[in-house]
Amino acid sequence: MAKGGMSPELSLWLSSGRYIDFKGRGVFVRESKPSRKETILLIHGFPTSSWDFLPIWQLLEKKYRLITFDMLGFGFSAKPQEHTYSIREQADIAELVLYAANTRKYHLLAHDYGVSVAQELLARQGALKKPALSVCFLNGGLYPEFHKPLLIQKLMLGPLGPLLARLSSKGKLRSSFAAIFGERKASEQELDVFWELICYNKGRLVIPKLLRYMTERRVYRDRWVTAMEQTKIPVQMINGPLDPISGRHLAEAFALRNPKARVDSLEGVGHYPQVEAPERVAALYLDFLRQI
Repeated sequence: MAKGGMSPELSLWLSSGRYIDFKGRGVFVRESKPSRKETILLIHGFPTSSWDFLPIWQLLEKKYRLITFDMLGFGFSAKPQEHTYSIREQADIAELVLYAANTRKYHLLAHDYGVSVAQELLARQGALKKPALSVCFLNGGLYPEFHKPLLIQKLMLGPLGPLLARLSSKGKLRSSFAAIFGERKASEQELDVFWELICYNKGRLVIPKLLRYMTERRVYRDRWVTAMEQTKIPVQMINGPLDPISGRHLAEAFALRNPKARVDSLEGVGHYPQVEAPERVAALYLDFLRQI
């Protein structure tokens, strides 16, 4: 273990990033060196963090400047317990991250919880000083009516949430991830890192509050779906079809409703394409960007 009990890979990830201030709270940001390359903003999912993009980082960094961040309540960012978390606030943070990095042109790559943040950014496109050039969605609940959350997520969103959060463990995380990964399961080392990031700064306690995003998806469904379906920028979906939450069933619905979008399916892959099949994801995404 690294200094302070942190695993070496996480210690390196933390030391290579920095913090920016959002309303008095620290937001962890990691980026490649500033350059004239176009930028990709990578937005992670629930319940993990920006570290999810490590497997594709070097593959994309060769051609693009990369920026990612831990959203409020996740990873190394602040996790205030008495806070009402919202997708729209996370989109505010994404805008701040882009501003702080002095980004001119950027593409969006979003996963899981992050796809809703990307949809909110699309809904703001006309008002943004720096609108996105393209968007790519990995597995995520783009249509709430086709999103199938795990039972534990539904329970944590209810009155038992705080108790269940305290009782959560790496063993329970292992079981959940075994159900949503495809043929290539998460390794013990990966599970160790995922769990360490969830627990960092008492993060388990805010999980029920973060799960409010499932309610938000229904409340803002028309705003977010309309923005996605009517956007003028190029759209791609890279989908792991074995994902029971937002896999083949959601990709089929998305393709039907977004005929101009490019949809790539990764057979044998589940909910975390960028972790399960990083080389395939990077190749498909770079091909999409080349064609823009």
